[in-house]
Amino acid sequence: MSSRKYSVESDYSYQGKFKKYKTYAFLKDTNADTSLQNQVIEEEIKFRMELLGYKMVEKSPHLLVSYKVFYDNLRFTGYSQPEIEVFVKNEEYFDEKDQKYDPIKYNLREGTLLIVFFDGKQEKAIWQGYASGIFGNAFFNSSKYLKKPVRLIFDKYKFLADGFAYDDKDKPVK
Repeated sequence: MSSRKYSVESDYSYQGKFKKYKTYAFLKDTNADTSLQNQVIEEEIKFRMELLGYKMVEKSPHLLVSYKVFYDNLRFTGYSQPEIEVFVKNEEYFDEKDQKYDPIKYNLREGTLLIVFFDGKQEKAIWQGYASGIFGNAFFNSSKYLKKPVRLIFDKYKFLADGFAYDDKDKPVK
């Protein structure tokens, strides 16, 4: 496999209730691309969500998950914010003046995978992660190659589902 370098970033909404989510579902897209590539990406997202303890449900999910692959170079706006773990751990100390969104313009390379989490009750995007530069490689049709950017994006989202934990041997405790 190529040692291709990805640009991976994420940002979040200050209104996210990151310690309270337990369930998820995929946001239904009537124009969904059902290609093998998207099937591999979706299966890897499911795998990553399960590793974090989230349960997939059909009705009233806490999180709605959406993803999209952009095939061309892309100008994208992200935000400079405190690390999400710092914010969540100390959110009671952040007042409104601390909760500002400082836009950053990114020039994302050919092939960007964007994964967005929406709060099911608030109906707002609360987190997004993106990896750029995933195309332009002969391995793009391999499932191993497609899983890597999903994993790198999920490395930016470190919240276990509410009530989910690991024991001292890194085995899930339900």
